[in-house]
Amino acid sequence: MPKRDPYAPHDWAPHEKPALLGSPSTPEHTAPKRIAYGIVGLLVCLTGALGNAVVTANLQNLQGTFAAWSTEIAWLPAVYVMTNVSINLLLVKFRQQYGLRAFTEGFLVLYVLVTFFHLFVNDLSSALMVRAAHGMVAAALSSLGIYYQIQAWPARHRLKGLTIGITGSSLAIPLARLFSTELLQLDEWRGLYFFELGLALVCLACVIALKLPPSDRKKVFEKKDFVTFFLLAPGMALLCAVLSLGRLDWWFEAPWLGWSLALATVLIISAIVFEHNRSNPLLNTRWLSSGSIVRLGLIMLLIRIVLAEQNTGVIGWLQYVGLQNEQMIPLAWSIFAGITCGIVASCLTLKPQRLAWPIVTSLALMVVASLMDSQSSSLTRPDQLMVSQFLLGFASAFFIAPSMLAGIGGVIADPRNLVSFSVLFGMSQNIGGLLGSAILGTFQTWREKYHSAMLAEQLTTLNPLVTERIQQYSQLFQSQIGDSSLLGVQALTQLQTVGTLQANILAYNDTYLLTACIAGMTLVWICWRLLRLRITAHLALKKNTGTQ
Repeated sequence: MPKRDPYAPHDWAPHEKPALLGSPSTPEHTAPKRIAYGIVGLLVCLTGALGNAVVTANLQNLQGTFAAWSTEIAWLPAVYVMTNVSINLLLVKFRQQYGLRAFTEGFLVLYVLVTFFHLFVNDLSSALMVRAAHGMVAAALSSLGIYYQIQAWPARHRLKGLTIGITGSSLAIPLARLFSTELLQLDEWRGLYFFELGLALVCLACVIALKLPPSDRKKVFEKKDFVTFFLLAPGMALLCAVLSLGRLDWWFEAPWLGWSLALATVLIISAIVFEHNRSNPLLNTRWLSSGSIVRLGLIMLLIRIVLAEQNTGVIGWLQYVGLQNEQMIPLAWSIFAGITCGIVASCLTLKPQRLAWPIVTSLALMVVASLMDSQSSSLTRPDQLMVSQFLLGFASAFFIAPSMLAGIGGVIADPRNLVSFSVLFGMSQNIGGLLGSAILGTFQTWREKYHSAMLAEQLTTLNPLVTERIQQYSQLFQSQIGDSSLLGVQALTQLQTVGTLQANILAYNDTYLLTACIAGMTLVWICWRLLRLRITAHLALKKNTGTQ
């Protein structure tokens, strides 16, 4: 019996036909099977995101475990993004040519093996290898989670499945702060990796037991695709490294930052020029440079910069004053609730004809949340931040699905744009997050130096209030220090510490105001654009009516 050609087209029923090459078919399923697809889809989404979220939430603890400098441990989340950001260049075509089974099981097995062998090595270099492998696998699992969620819903509700698949992974960040401390108590850093390994094994068992329906396959890889990948991937990786480490090594003090940025610029421009002149490009540069796609990419980038306030701003401030994850559990629950409500609201309100309004609503909530946070003081703790962080969590989940759907129209019109759109969406989220952390972290450092200088000018012994405060600190330490000169030094040191704390508070408040300004200007730009389009459409309709 002759072997069937794997690239031969299937005879699908009209309602079963895959929407795009490489995506699964959509046959009818029983209700229990749909529920199973939904559960596995959510598990896959969380598996792809939880590993990195747990590591990011415990960087300070891991720094002590690996005996690493802060600039060294920062490479752990950095290498994750470095591999995750451009792997979609190959993943989409890999799925289209080799099928979903090889795509899902192959990458999960790779992840399990790398994580397993890391348990036997206790150094930072092996941890970096695991994070790099996780970055590639997470990109694969994010697509896989979307496909499973689509199977869980009937055709009329398929947008709800798409929304849950896109936004489900965002639940990983607050979840990681809820239980990761207990994992560290089990066996230090190995507790985190045992959890990650167990989650990957459970996920692998689930996708083997509950396979996705088959998809069409086609030979799509070209040799020139790999030229683009080997130009763009290291270029984006270097850019991610600069954005991740720039504010730690400081932008103008570490020569490697400049060399890396220069090399990244050369590689990225070379890849774009190479793709622009191809007859069958991997990246459709003409479509990506169209006005609507550039505006969409810029909006997603700006929103990601604003949302970086949650980790770089609020969480960074609470960690600065000495709070650990177990002391931020109520805040994590608040963020988790906000994201969950955002997903539910997006599922219930998403309409392809009105994709702009969820984005407008999200930006308005970001402005309100940032202005609320800008009123922080030295007494601000998680209880005072729960409402604002709930709003930010809601907004972060509410805008993602409409943003993605806004660009899918160009993919459906020309399926060759699928790789381009996948890369655009992934880069806007990853690069936007890194750029937001870099901008907000650098701005906070700059404002802290400014406020420290301003406060230092006022901390003079000629000021009676300053003299009174020094006397209070002297009385505080008098029972511990007998030497009067040392007592005076200790009092001045305490005054300087308090001054630095106040400078940081003012700097973080300035940072929150900056995010409010960015969100506000983006909101005004989108509203102006919507108003302009409506006026143009009204004038065109009036003109056509007049000519008839």
